Amino acid sequence: MTETESIAYDVVVLGAGPVGENVADRTRAAGLSTAVVESELVGGECSYWACMPSKALLRPVIAQADARRLPGLAQAVQGPLDTAAVLARRNYFTSNWKDDGQVGWLDGISADLYRGHGRLAGPRTITVTGPDGTRTTLTARHAVAVATGTRAQLPHLPGLAEVKPWTSREATSAQEAPGRLIVVGGGVVATEMATAWQALGSRVTLLVRGKGLLNRMEPFAGELVAEALKEAGVDVRTGTSVASVTRENGTVVAVTDAGDRIEADEILFATGRVPHTDDIGLDAVGLEPGSWLTVDDTLLVEGTDWLYAVGDVNHRALLTHQGKYQARIAGDTIAARASDTPLLDGPWGAHAATADHHAVPQVVFTDPEAAAVGLSLAEAEEAGYRVRAVDVEFSSVAGAGLYADGYKGRARMVVDLEAEILRGVTFVGPGVGELIHSATIAVAGQVPISRLWHAVPSYPTLSEVWLRLLEAYRG
Repeated sequence: MTETESIAYDVVVLGAGPVGENVADRTRAAGLSTAVVESELVGGECSYWACMPSKALLRPVIAQADARRLPGLAQAVQGPLDTAAVLARRNYFTSNWKDDGQVGWLDGISADLYRGHGRLAGPRTITVTGPDGTRTTLTARHAVAVATGTRAQLPHLPGLAEVKPWTSREATSAQEAPGRLIVVGGGVVATEMATAWQALGSRVTLLVRGKGLLNRMEPFAGELVAEALKEAGVDVRTGTSVASVTRENGTVVAVTDAGDRIEADEILFATGRVPHTDDIGLDAVGLEPGSWLTVDDTLLVEGTDWLYAVGDVNHRALLTHQGKYQARIAGDTIAARASDTPLLDGPWGAHAATADHHAVPQVVFTDPEAAAVGLSLAEAEEAGYRVRAVDVEFSSVAGAGLYADGYKGRARMVVDLEAEILRGVTFVGPGVGELIHSATIAVAGQVPISRLWHAVPSYPTLSEVWLRLLEAYRG
């Protein structure tokens, strides 16, 4: 192994996904020299195996579903999707798994990229072992930011490795549709991939251990999505666990806890994520390898004054957009501390990731879409707020009827009865993903109900659901 001399930077970022890129962007904007270390593709999970490819797969599915609800257009789109064309467009959005463009972006902000496996070797120190075995030592004058994300969690089933199951990576990068696909899980990845591959020609069986889907959202979200999946042809089985799985002559055989035998060409386990921290040298700085990294609202790892953990790795909100938000906060915080500028780290301050606690938005791109921000009714009650849930059906909104015949969806706002603000909002229905930012502004801005009454929605749009919700609350 070839050793090189130590190279000093103001900031070293471990991980070049969208979160690490955003940290680097903010620190470079502040004039801090920044190194970025990446062992795979610059752009990370989101660009190549998650957000971008999954939404590229889903967009034609949703567009066709919407078109089939419109007389005058429905008959023209009754045939199957062109799976090869959909996959080719997906490949385009992943840049065919090449990261030249993202590397060029890092060059454009004058951040130095080190390819290889990075490990903490002590406070403010990272060693990078390159593809050719060359080892480089990087030191950080001010901060190291860990943005290594998560990886798929697989269950402990005997012989699972020999089965070669799909994880989210294989599900979003497959180059052909399997004839039969078993999806294990009931969360976002499971429901989105069941939606996509069923429409692209696979016969999908969805095995859900719990009572329903999307259990981190309001119950009606999972109920409406499950109903639509069944209508699309997915075999949805709740209260079902996989007891064993084997591959026999190329065929996957899953046996459930009830003894049912299910055969398929592939099996996808979408059963959670674990932190990608098992081999980044946490033990060298007194932390537990493989653990989530606990941080304060400035994203500083507890017990340190130099180590930041940003994005999924801190387990605050496992969403790309929320990780990028944290990265902006962390980058600005690092810059402020480096220049001895006073921190604005109180709630909703420039150096505090307050939204992680109160206003995390999410869209599930199934058909119908499910979108939520803030707390569910159950979460708000558990947090001790005195709240009231207000529900309306989208059928009460003229824009829904114009959007599609038979439009089915529901909206809920969770009102804090003492503060007279919204603690959470959930929309379920076609096209509601584009509505959720209005709810995010209302929740994050703690806009009083009395002022929301004066935010007049345009007619006839889906956003008129806001008026229906406020009318229902006022009575």
